[in-house]
Amino acid sequence: MKFDLHMHTRRHSHDAMSDPFELIKAAVAAGLDGIVITEHDYMWPEEELEELRAAQPGLVILGGIEVTGRGGDMLCYGLTNPFALPRGISWGELTREVHKQGGACVAAHPNRWNQPFEKLVRDQNAELDGIEVMSNNMDSELRRMAANLLAKNPQYAQLGNSDSHEPGTVGCCYTDFDAVIRTSADLVAAIKARKGKAVSHR
Repeated sequence: MKFDLHMHTRRHSHDAMSDPFELIKAAVAAGLDGIVITEHDYMWPEEELEELRAAQPGLVILGGIEVTGRGGDMLCYGLTNPFALPRGISWGELTREVHKQGGACVAAHPNRWNQPFEKLVRDQNAELDGIEVMSNNMDSELRRMAANLLAKNPQYAQLGNSDSHEPGTVGCCYTDFDAVIRTSADLVAAIKARKGKAVSHR
């Protein structure tokens, strides 16, 4: 199943231009089977997600969150209490809390903006489930560095995502999962079992 697991809307992300209903139309047009909306430090509640599901019943629509952690952003899936992950939380605390809630934690765009990614992981004792290896906001050098990270850390799941902030980028990168994903629990299991392969169209 083809999933884009990193995207933003103007409803809850200040830097996004996408109307949520435009976003889901773009996802269907891109041939995706599912999406995860990951606003900055905000997780869509189920009642809001149900609005979108009613508009596109053939698309799996889940909620995650992009947490502004200490040193960089983390994509968190399968949460039961996003309020336990405040802005500025250390990666070690964040990953342990996510796992306590039964979720999965993936580093967004590692090494972007000269982030000393490996040092941060080591110093903060982060227990990551995976890394984003490609997105619309990762150039060829960042993608090369992410591929090297993955080679050095084969325990990491690989994710390809759009990091979309406007409809035109939806699905430009995605993760093709060798698994059936209908719920957040399914997604977490697929990430932890490294069932996904990152794919790029640009």
